[in-house]
Order: sequence, then structure tokens, then C-alpha cells
Amino acid sequence: MVAGNWKMNGSIELAKQMMDTLNGASLQEVDVLVCPPFPFLSAFEHFDGTIGGQNLSEFNSGAHTGEVSGSMLKALNCDFVLVGHSERRTDNGESDALVAKKVSVALEHGLTPVLCVGEPEAVRESGEFFNHIQRQIDAVIDVIGIANFDNIVVAYEPVWAIGTGKTASPIQAQEVHAFIREYLSKLDTGVAGGLRILYGGSVKAANANELFSQPDVDGGLIGGASLEPQEFLNICLAAKG
Repeated sequence: MVAGNWKMNGSIELAKQMMDTLNGASLQEVDVLVCPPFPFLSAFEHFDGTIGGQNLSEFNSGAHTGEVSGSMLKALNCDFVLVGHSERRTDNGESDALVAKKVSVALEHGLTPVLCVGEPEAVRESGEFFNHIQRQIDAVIDVIGIANFDNIVVAYEPVWAIGTGKTASPIQAQEVHAFIREYLSKLDTGVAGGLRILYGGSVKAANANELFSQPDVDGGLIGGASLEPQEFLNICLAAKG
């Protein structure tokens, strides 16, 4: 899977360019997902891939100005939604408990949550990053149970590598992905074996092949490079192998 997170970027015109570039490309072996800002979701009506939201409310409706519900995303033909992206955790103060609630709400609405986990630079340097990531995952397991991990995607994003130009080495990425899979396998080997774990952290066409060749890296969550149609296509082709 290759998922593009446009963040607060893009335009209707870029949506058209993206569809012109990706539609008809030979990507049958790759699940291609684009998560544009909410106002541009409807522009992907004729997209050959799938679309998703960048966030959803923990509430189904009500007096929550500026929020978007799971049912609203489904009404716009979303199949996926990002949950717990590091920028939401940092900029909006989303706790592990809130992220877990949002994962549960997404599943209730028939959306596949892309659960984002990862460590900031200080945690990486302290050597406590496995414990940090385990706490993020445990919060979700406590709410939805291990069996429901069959219905989600996990994205590992080393926060220190997002938008910084730094990239975790393929070995560093594999180390964390393997830890996540091994940890979950202690609870359910079948779920762990089938789980898709994406890497997100300054992925580009130039480094995608090496990252995606790691045994526990099942694709990427792409930020800045997902705003360049040809570059994004080249990343998708790298995932194809």
C-alpha cells in the first residue's frame, strides 16, 4: 500500500493532475490511497484508487464546530482515514486514549483506520522508542481488542524524520516494523502476520525501493512527495516491485 497524505496542501487542479497521472497506470498489485484535505475529497470522484480522510471526530454528530464525522467521510466515498498522525498528536494534543477512541469510531463507520505511531527525536535518542510505540499500540488494543487489528493499517512514522529531510535508514525502519509485528504476534500470530505496516518519514522515489524491500515494510505513508504526481507514481511503482 502507498498512501499519500496531502496535509493542508493541494488544490482541485492538483487532484485532476493526480488522477491524470495515476489512472490507467499499471498498479494492480498496489493499493493506492490519497488523503487530501476534506474540501478536495469530492474532486477524486473518478479516481481509480481509494481516498481517505486525514482525521475524524470521535463524535458522530452534534455541536462540534470544525469537526468531520465518520459518516460524512463515508458519504464522500472514503474507505480509509488517518488516525493519530504525529501532527495531530502534537498540534492538537491528541492523547493515546483519544486516538484509540477514534480508531474505534472509524471501524464502527466501516472505515479502515490507518493508525499512526512513532517516536519524537528525544525518545529516539533516549533509546525508549520501543516502549513509546508499545504504549501507543496498547491504548488501541485496550479499546478495540487484538482481533480488530485485522481491520486496520499501522503506519510507523519516526517523528524526527517527518518533513525534516531526515529518513530512518532501511535497517532502522525494519527494526521498528519487526518489533511491532513481533509484539502483536504474541497476542495473535494470524493478525500480526496479515497486518500491513507502512513506513512514513520523508519517503521519496529515490529511497522507496530500498525501504520497501525490507521484509516487514508493507508500503509507505507519503507526505511531501505525494504532492508531486510523477514522484508519487514512481513511489507506487517502487512498491509494485
